Amino acid sequence: MKRFHGIYWQQFGLTAGMVLLTLLLLGTSFFTLTYTYIMREKQNELVQKAELMAQLHSTYVPSYDTVFGSQNQGMQIIGQVAASLSDIDFLIWDTSTNTILATDSTLEGLEITIPASISSAVLSGKTYTGMTDLGIYQTKRFVAGVPVYATSLLDGLSGQQIRGMVLAISQTQNFTEMWRAFLGIFAITSITVILIAFVASSFTAMQQAKPIREMVTATRRFAEGNFDARVQTGGRDDELGELAEAFNAMADSLQQTERQRREFVANISHELKTPMTTITGYAEGILDGTIPRESEEHYLHIIADESRRLSRLVRRMLEVSRIQSLDAMRGKSAFDICESMRRVLISMERKITDRNLDVDADIPEEPVMVLGDNDLITQVIYNLLENAAKFAYSGSTLYLGLAVRSQKAVVTVRNSGDTIPPDEIPKLFERFHKTDKSRSEDKDGVGLGLYIVKTILEQHREKIRVTSENGVTSFHFTMTLAGEPQAAPHERG
Repeated sequence: MKRFHGIYWQQFGLTAGMVLLTLLLLGTSFFTLTYTYIMREKQNELVQKAELMAQLHSTYVPSYDTVFGSQNQGMQIIGQVAASLSDIDFLIWDTSTNTILATDSTLEGLEITIPASISSAVLSGKTYTGMTDLGIYQTKRFVAGVPVYATSLLDGLSGQQIRGMVLAISQTQNFTEMWRAFLGIFAITSITVILIAFVASSFTAMQQAKPIREMVTATRRFAEGNFDARVQTGGRDDELGELAEAFNAMADSLQQTERQRREFVANISHELKTPMTTITGYAEGILDGTIPRESEEHYLHIIADESRRLSRLVRRMLEVSRIQSLDAMRGKSAFDICESMRRVLISMERKITDRNLDVDADIPEEPVMVLGDNDLITQVIYNLLENAAKFAYSGSTLYLGLAVRSQKAVVTVRNSGDTIPPDEIPKLFERFHKTDKSRSEDKDGVGLGLYIVKTILEQHREKIRVTSENGVTSFHFTMTLAGEPQAAPHERG
């Protein structure tokens, strides 16, 4: 039963229901209109024929006091001719002689009595129309009755006195056959339309359900850990095509995330294993006497260094986890980024001095207010400046500057050192990525500093750009200005 609740059957049921409802409404409306129109036309025709026969009777039998019986044969012939030409039978009743002429040969020898409901209406000067069996037919027929007026000149009466009535009678057989034919045509048309709707809805539903089924299959494969599944868009440019493209983009992102996760696990396993192996090996060597006592202090220093490096790695990992869980834009506020840059320079003074580096600070004296999390952006500046100091040539100059361009504050950190290969630049912000350690005298980095920088800036919806040419490497990142535009200081170099 589950299969009958899918999109295909829902689409077909909706289409079939709409088609049937439309056909029903159109059929009912058409039936009603055509029935009313045909009945009116038939009644008008019968009334016209009955009035013509009444006029012939009045003309052929001009005086109501003329003996009706002497005119029977002539009126009978006229009535039969009219009946044969119009396919309508007539009953002519002359009240002065209480005589009824019938053009229908099947009524010969029968005693004919006009129902009182009809005779009273017609003899009172009204016109009767309806369907009745007149008490003499086995089935109902169309009947129209009109009065016959006397035209006696002797009494001075002209069309004032009713002397009888004429009933025009038509069978319903033709009418019934026409309706049967119409119902047949309507049924065939309905079945054809439903079949067309079935084919069209089937094709449409299958086209709609196909990418969704593929997404279900791909999702199940994702749940099993296989992120290679994709949905074929088939060149569709509708909403389902957009959904398929979005799904594939999500799949690419999940695959990339899974790849990064595996790399992260592999890298962190390696990063943790190296110091832990060193610590364990030297500690066991000291305990079992493999390492001489005069060398124990040296190896204890190595164990302490590795322990500190392990502590830094764990601390950095916790820091990454904390930053990724924050919503920087929710707690954003306006702060002076110039002050943050000055604080970083002060905190980095010892490291810069130890590396025998000069500093070129191009920081405006006037505040430059930006929107964001002050602590996180301060950490971005610190990580960039620490990274620049680590890889700068001894005796070279570090540059830290700020410029304002198009409602953006642009912070630049630049150093002089080895040129970063172009293929290395896109990898700088990956977790645990390290360039050639020979470029730096500091071998204790864990490869998370620039990853933290990128994570924080992405949370602020800001961008960072790296250039490295002729031994000069520059990092530029943007921050959105708060309030009115600031006077734009010029960035040197």
